[in-house]
Amino acid sequence: MGLFQFLKPAHEGVVGGVADLGPVENVVKMLVAPEFGSQLFQFFLCRHFYNRNYVSDPSAAVLIYNPVAGKIFSRPQMIPMAAEAMRSRLGGIRLLPTTGPRTAGAIARAAVEAGASMICVAGGDGTINEVAAGMAGSKTPLAVLPAGTANVFAMEAGIGGNMRRALERFDDLEARDVHLGRIKAHGQEERLFLLMAGAGLDARIVRLVSPEFKRRWGKLSYWEAGFAQLGKRLPEFDLTIDGKQVRSSFALISRVRNYGGDLEIARHANLLSDDFAVVTFEGPSSGRYLKYFSGVLLNALDGMSGVMVTRARRLEIQPDPGVDIDLQVDGEHAGFAPARIDIAPQTLRLMLPKRFVERMSSCLPQQEHVG
Repeated sequence: MGLFQFLKPAHEGVVGGVADLGPVENVVKMLVAPEFGSQLFQFFLCRHFYNRNYVSDPSAAVLIYNPVAGKIFSRPQMIPMAAEAMRSRLGGIRLLPTTGPRTAGAIARAAVEAGASMICVAGGDGTINEVAAGMAGSKTPLAVLPAGTANVFAMEAGIGGNMRRALERFDDLEARDVHLGRIKAHGQEERLFLLMAGAGLDARIVRLVSPEFKRRWGKLSYWEAGFAQLGKRLPEFDLTIDGKQVRSSFALISRVRNYGGDLEIARHANLLSDDFAVVTFEGPSSGRYLKYFSGVLLNALDGMSGVMVTRARRLEIQPDPGVDIDLQVDGEHAGFAPARIDIAPQTLRLMLPKRFVERMSSCLPQQEHVG
């Protein structure tokens, strides 16, 4: 077992008052490579609390966190702070760090099977996606603490991008069962998603942004990769929406209105509904996206030439022969088309702000009921 694998306290309950560990952090940053420094400092923090507040009860609430998520990586003291705040509301809490990409789902699933009373996740939208998929179909509630780059879910629900403020509003959350999306791409395992899927341009941008560049520059990394596509010819694909075929170079299949944390593309999306909000953009010219982008900013996409705004429960994406069409789910690259996307039979019990639930419920058709 490697040194830093040993340093990850994967099953220790960590709660307590935060002392001034600034000198320790400084030493770690000077002596340890940046990619390991954050995790090593978390180790010191966790050990600092361990002897005082160990929680072994598997039914205790669980906080799953991504040690290399944007905000946690730069400010690892956020996790003990969150644990202290949650302990006062939920009692004992266990801290479970992810140990690499695509590990959060298995951790969440094991916690549910062990009888955890609630699961909280601190990380970016990719980590939230994994945890949600791991919990799908269970009745264990999931609460989200924003700690990533875009924090699309947190911004959508009105939780905001500040973890401390989100914790202050924790008592305002209520449980609601929400539908998940499901995607099956060629050569890939079936995946569930909470927020959105994309095909074409935006998924290509997701693939081109390196993790290190994203960690260093945050949202700017996506803008840089996006502007780099100007002047390039974009591959188109066939999209079948509930039996109707359209041509597109970018299709957004969304459960939420928010996009990238700052924009709203699918303004007709509703997380409490049982379908997708779909927006498609046609044309191989990247220059047309300057017009499309203005439509996003001005809320003028509906009715714009080259744009289709609709709703659907099932879609199929078919590329032209020999053409790679990128796919993404919840901001993570998900392979290449062909692919099938639909509403999954499983639901997720999600903790949402009461004001958000009231607003979204008022927009639902009368025949829909969300428990």
